[in-house]
Amino acid sequence: MLNFSGVGVTPGRVIGTIRHMPPALTEPPAGEQLDGQMSAEQAIAGLKDAALRVQAELRTRAAGASPEAKAVLEATALMATDSMLLKGANKMINGGLSAERSIWESGETVAQMLITLGGYMAERSTDVLDVRARIVAELRGVQAPGIPDSETPFILVADDLAPADTATLDPAKVIALLTTGGGPQSHTAIIARDLGLTAVVAAPGLETLLAGTEVFVDGAAGTISTEPGEPEREAVAAWLKNAALLSVFDGNGELADGHLVPLLANVGGGKDAVKAAAAGAQGVGLLRTEFCFLGRDTEPSVEEQVAEYKAVFDAFEGKKVVVRTLDAGADKPLPFLTDTSEPNPALGVRGYRTDTTSPGVLARQLSAIATAASESGAEVWVMAPMISTPSEASDFAAMCAAAGLATPGVMVEVPSAALSAAPILSSVAFASLGTNDLTQYTMAADRQLGPLAALNNPWQPAVLRLIELTVAGSRAEGNNKPVGVCGEAAADPALAVVLVGLGVSTLSMSARSLAAVAAVLKTVTVERAGELAQLALAAPSAEAARATVRGQLPALTELGL
Repeated sequence: MLNFSGVGVTPGRVIGTIRHMPPALTEPPAGEQLDGQMSAEQAIAGLKDAALRVQAELRTRAAGASPEAKAVLEATALMATDSMLLKGANKMINGGLSAERSIWESGETVAQMLITLGGYMAERSTDVLDVRARIVAELRGVQAPGIPDSETPFILVADDLAPADTATLDPAKVIALLTTGGGPQSHTAIIARDLGLTAVVAAPGLETLLAGTEVFVDGAAGTISTEPGEPEREAVAAWLKNAALLSVFDGNGELADGHLVPLLANVGGGKDAVKAAAAGAQGVGLLRTEFCFLGRDTEPSVEEQVAEYKAVFDAFEGKKVVVRTLDAGADKPLPFLTDTSEPNPALGVRGYRTDTTSPGVLARQLSAIATAASESGAEVWVMAPMISTPSEASDFAAMCAAAGLATPGVMVEVPSAALSAAPILSSVAFASLGTNDLTQYTMAADRQLGPLAALNNPWQPAVLRLIELTVAGSRAEGNNKPVGVCGEAAADPALAVVLVGLGVSTLSMSARSLAAVAAVLKTVTVERAGELAQLALAAPSAEAARATVRGQLPALTELGL
């Protein structure tokens, strides 16, 4: 038996045979020249048509994808007609190179430039190389590389997946996803969670396994084993038995002693909200408004935004819906708003900061949110992402008041916001912890990078300490303002217990995670949750914190979580 270890992304126990992602498209020969029967003008026109076809195909995929996948695919689609990519290729075509070789070299140049920039822009290099391969495939008239087809279900092994491939995984065929690269907050991991697909990322060594090898995957533990025996098969059977229990949430988030912890949903549009409401979500803890803006060359009108927001509000009549204002920049560039020349976009003009360089966009969005709220029965709260100082919080609260929105809040994603929680919360009504960004900024570890997966872990005691400080700040000077969590950490049942123990009042996650989190919360009292939180804070590492807490929660083993 061979054992491999990575980062568990989605709980689940699966036994199956593996298949590897097929090799990438072959590189056009170096120096390949234009066909003598084709002019440079014809080749440039053909390249443009191929790029547009790739963009259209990606947008078609996006239209039928989940909100998370849609956002990723829309961003990738923009890359297909990126001016820098095509201009570089056109220049080489005019120099005599074939269209295939030109787009290949131009793609390499753009990808290397993004890698040099680092951070989120380095992650976009994967999209460029994916788009490059798809354009070459179009020019050749062949199918682009992608997930292998199979008549029987299988476990997919890859270095990492291009966003376009991850977004169209069919859970009926791909029963688990294993990657040697990537990180716990990469696009691959986020979409796998959204699909409820058992997944482990950053597990080196899997590439040595032969296709057809039978393996046992434990998504909660982040482990993979070959030659599964009777104990592993019994573990799978137990998981399948519990899976039915973990698929239904009764709409009541509470602890064993009756302490209430509303369990909300992260959503990205009207259809997503309807599904979340049907799954029993007690409200929306994070409405990602980027879905209105992505894939566009111009800002959506106020009227368009009103219709989109109202569709979400109407799904949660009489319940709380927390709207995050536009979080553009970094890994979500918008052509009409984002400066793509920033040397370090993760630390640049993103989130609330875009109002300093593009004033008016935020005010118009707040107006649209207020109008949609006035036309629905939902209890609408609004929060700004990337708030770093008390003055920013105060200014945002004033903008909300001017728009007629009564409940302004802030995202706590930057360590300075956690450390200054008391003065920041003095001018707003609530805070919501975005643990994905808070972790990467606290640990100075890009959340997309597999080699930094161990650092980029919300179980890090330093991150937990900042969460504790945020809650303490919310209670300063007699205040008791709610602090929720809407990052991926809330979907981890064991970590959810710790978050409640630290004083977090609400948890928001994908609708698929509600039942599992609720089942584990029901096994502890608020006092016990506090004790486990202190154990996690005192741990010397993220791994030790997680192992210690999990060892004190027998329900996790019983439920296969």
